[in-house]
Amino acid sequence: MLGNYFYHQIIRKTVIAFGTLFNDIHVQHDDGAGNVISDIKVPIAYGPRQKFLARITQQAELNKATQITLPRMSFEITNIAYVSARKAGITQTFKALDSEDGDKMKKVFMPVPYNLGFDLNILVKTQDDGLQILEQILPFFQPGFNISIDLVKSIGEKRDIPMVLTNIAQQDDYEGDFSTRRALIYTLSFTAKTFFFNHIAQTPEGLIKKVQLDYYEDTNTRTAKRVQRYTVLPKAKKDYNEDDVIDTADDLLIEPGDDFGFTETSTFFGDGKEFAPNRGVDI
Repeated sequence: MLGNYFYHQIIRKTVIAFGTLFNDIHVQHDDGAGNVISDIKVPIAYGPRQKFLARITQQAELNKATQITLPRMSFEITNIAYVSARKAGITQTFKALDSEDGDKMKKVFMPVPYNLGFDLNILVKTQDDGLQILEQILPFFQPGFNISIDLVKSIGEKRDIPMVLTNIAQQDDYEGDFSTRRALIYTLSFTAKTFFFNHIAQTPEGLIKKVQLDYYEDTNTRTAKRVQRYTVLPKAKKDYNEDDVIDTADDLLIEPGDDFGFTETSTFFGDGKEFAPNRGVDI
C-alpha cells in the first residue's frame, strides 16, 4: 500500500486558492468631505498572526516607517480533519483519461474527503479600517463560497471546493500606556471541504464500448434458457471520417471524452445457447 511516491499538491493548491480570494482588498481614507486621499491595497501573507504582532510591537515609534504596516492580513492552516459523511465506497474506482496522453486510461480510487481549517487574520489600526475590510468579504460567504481547483492535473480532475465561513472573532490588543501601539484583530475562521487522491496508476483496460445483457426465463441460469439479449453500443454524433454521412464507420472512431449517443438492440432467442465471455461467442 505505502511506498508508491505521489504528490498531487492538493493542500498547496487549496492554500493558494484560499489566499487568492483576499489578495485584492482595499482600504480608503477621505478628508472628511468625501474626497479620497489614500487608497491602500491590503497586503496578505501566509503565517501566524503572532509573527506579525511581534514585529509590530517591536516598533515603538508610531510614525516611523517600518517593514510591517497596518492594515495587513495573514492566514494559516489550523487543522486537517477527516469527514466520513462525504466518503464514497472504500474500494470503488473510476477510470479517467490521461490528460497528457489521450490514448491511455488511468485507474483512480475514489477520493478521500477532508476538511482544511483556515484562519484569516485582519490586523488594523482603526475600527473603520477593519469594517471596510469585513464588508468587502462577508457578502460573498452565505456562508460558503465555491472555488474551482484543479486537484489532479494528470487526469483533469477539477472540482468546486466550498470555502465555508464558520466564525468571526474580534480582539483589541491595546494594553499599556499611551505610547503602546494598538492593533485591532479580526479573525475569520473558514473550512475548505476538499478531497485527497491516492496514487494514480495507468491501466491496460480501455473504455467500455459495448454492454451486453442476457435475460433468462428463470433465476436458475444453469437450467434456464435465454430468451432475450439487450445490447448497447456508442453512436457517433459527428462525421469523424468526413465522408458527409454519420454511420457505423464513425461509431468506431469515437474517442474518450467525446459526446456520443447510444444504439440499443434487443434480440430474442429460442436456441437454448449461452454466451461464453472468455471466447466471445454463443455456445
